[in-house]
Amino acid sequence: MGQKQQPTADPISEPKKRRRVGFSNIDDGIEANQCILIYLVSSKEEVGASNSFRISPVDLNSFFDEDGKIYGYNGLKITIWVSSISFHAFADIKFQSSSDGGKGITDLKSSLQRIFADTLVDNKDDFLQTFSTESHFVRSIISDGEILQHKTSNGHVDSNSHLGTAASDVEVVRMVIGNTAAGHLYSRLVPLALLLIDGSNPIDVDDPGWELYVLVQKKSDEQGDGQHKLLGFTAVYRFYHYPDSTRLRLSQILVLPPYQHKGYGGHLVEVLSNVAILEDVYDLTVEEPLDYFQHVRTSVDIKRLLHFAPIQEAVNSTVSYLKQGKLSKKTHVPCFNPPASAVEDVRKTLKINRKQFLQCWEVLIYLGLDPVDKYMEDFVAIISSRVKADVLGKDSGSSGKQVVEVPSDYNPEMSFAMFRSQDSEAARVWIDENQTNQEEQLQQLVDERVKEIKLIAQKVHHV
Repeated sequence: MGQKQQPTADPISEPKKRRRVGFSNIDDGIEANQCILIYLVSSKEEVGASNSFRISPVDLNSFFDEDGKIYGYNGLKITIWVSSISFHAFADIKFQSSSDGGKGITDLKSSLQRIFADTLVDNKDDFLQTFSTESHFVRSIISDGEILQHKTSNGHVDSNSHLGTAASDVEVVRMVIGNTAAGHLYSRLVPLALLLIDGSNPIDVDDPGWELYVLVQKKSDEQGDGQHKLLGFTAVYRFYHYPDSTRLRLSQILVLPPYQHKGYGGHLVEVLSNVAILEDVYDLTVEEPLDYFQHVRTSVDIKRLLHFAPIQEAVNSTVSYLKQGKLSKKTHVPCFNPPASAVEDVRKTLKINRKQFLQCWEVLIYLGLDPVDKYMEDFVAIISSRVKADVLGKDSGSSGKQVVEVPSDYNPEMSFAMFRSQDSEAARVWIDENQTNQEEQLQQLVDERVKEIKLIAQKVHHV
């Protein structure tokens, strides 16, 4: 029996084959912002519907490890539904496959609970049930609250809480956070605050110094069954002011996305301003206001200041001096700050603090210039002078913050107040030391401020 002859290999002409070694691809991960969609829904029919209202979070990446990425999933898609009735949430998580690509597998449930905590419902059917089982959640929570002001759908303000049938009204209800019901409501709202308020952190629901102002829309049908829809809220801290007063500090404010740009934020600010005046607090301040909120706040305050007689003489005097002209040609242009007596009158009566009044003062001067185009060059000159004084004149190493212990019935060991000295009220801006770059940056700040003033003036004129 013959054997098949094997060809002889030439060791020189046919080099020995080497084994190939393969390396698996390193998992690059996917940013949370790229694979998560969040919707705000008011009924179970809206869950999964193509026309559901999608919200745009500030930054989802910040809730997922250090680099904001999710690892270990292929084809990952997460859809989250948040109920605007009970504020529970459900996450629909889908992916093609899961494997450790070198950086582990992200625990999605744990990561989502960093945002939604106990509001996250595991089962979709249970989530859908909340639209019926907790349909009166908001109404039951605010039932013990204090109705501060009524604003009917036609724009009239009424302190009366009696409504006719088929009526639709907006009201603001105040609740003390230390109250169990108020704390429970705020805990449900925390995920939206984290997602939609830049840089926000949950407040301490055990501290009775916190107050929650809830903006709700109340609807009644022909059967008299009332439905309360939460439109927005603001969290305010009431803290001690030496020697025998209190101050109100607005810490968080949020109008839910479907109801934004409809005047509700301004209405909340108006109500808080009225509370500050009626309760004769020292003043009303805002913790690190974002640009858009500052625009709304200033617009509200300008309308009040335009009818505040004690400052009109000071405004008119400044406007008259400015109209004399040729300020822009001078080497040194004064800042035209309001007199100290006007600052104190505004603080005592309208509860507008000094820093905020100085913002409003420039708008009041602008509104007094008629025709404004004729005096615009000189107006820009005084804005430029003020901006340079704020930035260059206060560019020191101290932030101006001071901490002072204050007496309190709540946890005395942790009671203190933090404030800025008047010399450090303006926001700090870092300016390049290069002279040319410095001038360009300062001019940009001036241009932005002038643009802001014009927008506020335009808004006030159209009210």
